[in-house]
Formats: sequence, C-alpha cells, structure tokens
Amino acid sequence: MRGRSDGGQKKRLITSVCVVAIFLGFLYAYYGSLFGSSSRGAAALEYGSRSLRKLGSSYLGGDDDTDSTKFGQEDGEEDVTPKTFPVCDDRHSELIPCLDRHLIYQLRLKLDLSLMEHYERHCPPPERRYNCLIPPPPGYKIPIKWPQSRDEVWKANIPHTHLAHEKSDQNWMVVKGEKIVFPGGGTHFHYGADKYIASIANMLNFSNNNLNNEGRLRTVLDVGCGVASFGAYLLSSDIIAMSLAPNDVHQNQIQFALERGIPAYLGVLGTKRLPYPSRSFELAHCSRCRIDWLQRDGILLLELDRLLRPGGYFAYSSPEAYAQDEEDLRIWKEMSALVGRMCWRIAAKKNQTVIWQKPLTNDCYMEREPGTHPPLCRSDADPDAVWGVPMEACITPYTEHDQKAKGSGLAPWPARLTSPPPRLADFGYSSDMFEKDTETWRRRVESYWNLLSPKIEADTLRNLMDMKANMGSFAAALKSKNVWVMNVVPEDGPNTLKLIYDRGLIGTTHSWCEAFSTYPRTYDLLHAWTVFSDIEKKGCSGEDLLLEMDRILRPSGFVIIRDKQSVIDFIRKYLSALHWEAVATADSSSDSDNEGDEVVFIVQKKMWLTSESLRNTE
Repeated sequence: MRGRSDGGQKKRLITSVCVVAIFLGFLYAYYGSLFGSSSRGAAALEYGSRSLRKLGSSYLGGDDDTDSTKFGQEDGEEDVTPKTFPVCDDRHSELIPCLDRHLIYQLRLKLDLSLMEHYERHCPPPERRYNCLIPPPPGYKIPIKWPQSRDEVWKANIPHTHLAHEKSDQNWMVVKGEKIVFPGGGTHFHYGADKYIASIANMLNFSNNNLNNEGRLRTVLDVGCGVASFGAYLLSSDIIAMSLAPNDVHQNQIQFALERGIPAYLGVLGTKRLPYPSRSFELAHCSRCRIDWLQRDGILLLELDRLLRPGGYFAYSSPEAYAQDEEDLRIWKEMSALVGRMCWRIAAKKNQTVIWQKPLTNDCYMEREPGTHPPLCRSDADPDAVWGVPMEACITPYTEHDQKAKGSGLAPWPARLTSPPPRLADFGYSSDMFEKDTETWRRRVESYWNLLSPKIEADTLRNLMDMKANMGSFAAALKSKNVWVMNVVPEDGPNTLKLIYDRGLIGTTHSWCEAFSTYPRTYDLLHAWTVFSDIEKKGCSGEDLLLEMDRILRPSGFVIIRDKQSVIDFIRKYLSALHWEAVATADSSSDSDNEGDEVVFIVQKKMWLTSESLRNTE
C-alpha cells in the first residue's frame, strides 16, 4: 500500500512540474513576442497594461520617467530610449483612440445616445492609452494613386464590404475582385454625383451649370457624407469639401474617403461645436443624412448657420422636401417655420431637393418680433471658439465689417488664395505680413520638394497634413501640385483657421497632446513645424506624438520635421523603433530663411507587416 501511494505521489509531482513548466513556457512565449521585434508578429495588448515599458510620463503618469520626454538628452541618458516599440494586436489595426467605442463601454461613461454624445471625442485617460505601433491589416498594399483612387481602392486595405451590400441599390460602392469600386452614386443621386452637382448649380442659375459660380463658391461642408462621392466630384470644379461623418454603424465611411484621396474628417453634429470657425463655408450639404434638425430648438441647424458665410447655401435632399405623407409634411412645416425665423429663404426647390440661403446682413434679424426664437447669441460670445465648446441654440450675427460689406468680401477663387483675407485685422496682422509669410513658405516648400525629389514621383503624394498651419501658406504653396492639405491649428494659439478658410483652404482645430480624429494610415505626408517644441512646453510626451504620427501616416509616407536641433536629435533615437528611415537633413539657411535655430529633417515610414499579414499576403 505504501509503495503504490509513493508512486502516486511521484506521478502527481511530475505532473505538477510539467504543468508549471508549460505555464512558464507560455509566459515566456507570450512576453517574448510582446517585447520582441515588432516585425515578428502582433502582440495582444490590453488597455492600461503596465507590463509595457513606460514611454513618457503623459502616457502612464509616472514621475520617474519624466526625463524620457525631454528633448536634447545627454549622451549618458541613451538607455532610456527603447530599442523597439511593441506592436498592437491585429484587431487594433483601425484604432482611433479618441473615438473608440470599446473605451466608452469600459469606462462606463454616462452619455446621452439621443444627442450622439457617444460619437464625439472621448480620449483615453493616461493609464488606458496604447503605447504600441498600429499594424496594417493582412494583405495591405500601397494605396492606388490619385486620380485613379477616386474610383477604386484595394479591398485588403479596408476589408469591409457591408456597405457594398447594404447600399447596393444606391451605387455607393461595388466589390470587384481585389478592389472596391466607387461608381459615384449616393442615397439621393443614384445616377452619379456629377449629374447631381450640376443639377444643384442649375437650380441656383449658376453659369454653365458649374457649382463654383465663377470662383465665388469654393468651400463646402458635406454632413453625413457617406463615402464622400459628393466631395470627390466637386474637386474637378475647383471646389473643396470637408466631408464629415461619425464613426458610426456605417463604419469606415471616412476611411474609404481618405483611402480614395478625398478630404474628410471624423465628426458628428452632437453637443459640441464642429472644429471650424464661423463663416467658413459657402455651402453646407445634407443628402439623406438622417439628422433630426428640429431637435433642441433647432440647435444643429443653428450650428450650420454659424459655419455658413453671408449669403451661404444649405442644400437639403431628403424625403421631407418632397414627400406627402403625414409625418414628412409635419417635419417640413416645422422646419420651414424654423428656418424662416432664422431669416433663411428658399433659393430653389425642385423634386427631392430644397436649397435655402442665409441672409447677407443683420437687417432681417433686427426686424424680427421681440422674443422671437431662436434668439441672437450674446454680444460677448466668441463664434470662433470651437475646441470642446458646447453648441448654442442662437443665431450668430455678423460683425460690423460684414454688415457694411454685405458679404464676406472675399476674392473669387483662385485669387483669394493669395489675397490678404479681410479677417487679418482680427489678429493685428498687416497685408505685408501676410504676403511675406506666403513668400517665405513658397521658398520653404520649394526646398522641401528638392529634398524629396529623389524619393517621389508626380503622383506619390495626395493626402497631406500641416500639423501647425498658422495662416495656411504651406498649403497655398502647393496649389500647383495634385494634393490637398488638412491644415491643423493648435487649440490654444491664435485661431488663424478662419484665415485659412478665407483663403479657400480647409482645416481643423486640434491639440497634439491627444490623438487626431482620423483612421490609421490616412496621410501621405505630415509637416511638423515646431510642433514638438510646442508640446514640450505643455509637458506632453514626445514619444506619444511620434506614435500618433506613425498611426496616421501611410506606409512609405513622409514626415517633414522643422524644429530645433535637440528635437531632431530626439527623433533620430526612435527611427528604428518606428521603422522610419532618414531621407534628408538641412539647416534653415538652405531655404534662404536665415533662421539658424531651425533644422529640416525628412523621414520616410517603411512598409512593414506582422507575421499574420505576411501569411495572408503569401
């Protein structure tokens, strides 16, 4: 009996040892893959995993790592720089940190779904941020070049085909082999956006059925844009649209738009103002965008009113504009009464589309009966304050300048690109300052292109971002190139975004201490002029910003950093970790600026795939 018992104990001991050995082996394999070379496969990461090395105090809140965010470290501090960044799990290949519904569920945020708050920005707290490289999806390919990309993209780059089935009767998109094709249709323009755009121009009696109205109509806001075919077909008329849609049940609409090379932004008409200044757009457009314009005393229509220029239009294609059933008639009646009190008038109405026009002056507002709703906004309210600012159900009256000018006073496009904008005076800028800035950036961009020339062809670049745009002169210098620029203005600096829109360009407000509202892999080139120096002053992490730039940069895309030498030295330490390689370095004297404290550093993101992606590619 004792012999059998001893044998059983030995067997149990051996079994226990084996189980422990297998468990330790699993741990070794798991954490080895997590911290190994990023090219050896994707490691599953959870929010707030403290097993990751600390990359900066703003990520994990550790005071002991503050030095790792400093630029220009001493040679003895080289060891704080990680030799590699871990790779996020493949399921995070489309992560948008501040628009992540999983985060909302995990944090149990109390949001009003009826007000669309769950589609607004909610950034992760420091302990829940990702510190990893976002991998491309399996089989990812270098995107098709513009202008061919307007009509087709690689299915592997955005492997979502549900919209093709859901909107099959509306010609949004069609799956054809390895590609997704965009015939140019939409919910209310099955036969093509080009014909629909021409019909709107015809309704407004614009010459040659051209919606640009001889250069007077240049900037457009397309709300609920779908895959942005409306904005795509406006480009040939020298009109640029900010195509806007939330990261909602029709996922990846904006990702499709940007993959096609069409200007677009993730946003929603919810409770916060859209990140654009007042009087930015000549036309707002909604084609069956499914927005309840009557809610909360018409607050969403009043947000459009804030964004429209004097005499601007709102083109609305929806059943309420033509249907005769009881509910649609009720909505039409109430909406007509609301826009009437807002002093909008019907400019044209035909079939399924109505086009309203905003007044040129304050005269109509002054003639309304006392106590009429919606009221005028307070005289001390700033209509251009937008970063995290709640919408208000009030009418934004015109300034004295616009009242006297009976309009915005802008030159037609393309002259407005280089004409001093009327709102320069808001900043105390002179026309000479504007013209000097325009010329300075013309020379700088010419220098950039000379440095990039060994690496790019005429069609290499399409989606560009100026991360600190000032007056938009970087974008203005690129007019002759077949590109578009998302001009970003810091949320805490001079709100020069209104000058950018007055020049006929587009952009948004943002804080680079947070993630940008776009999908991964959506820009071909990022231009960062003193952006790193700025976030250093705010105490934000340079490593965080590098990871965010890598997230939104397409594989084989470029970054132009223009900053002080210590910033360039800091970035150089992370090139291998990010899979970036140096392309060119030049001091500022090379572009005749005589600013010896700024260095130009150009890098390119390499194409890399995880082991899962490689298996799918093969």
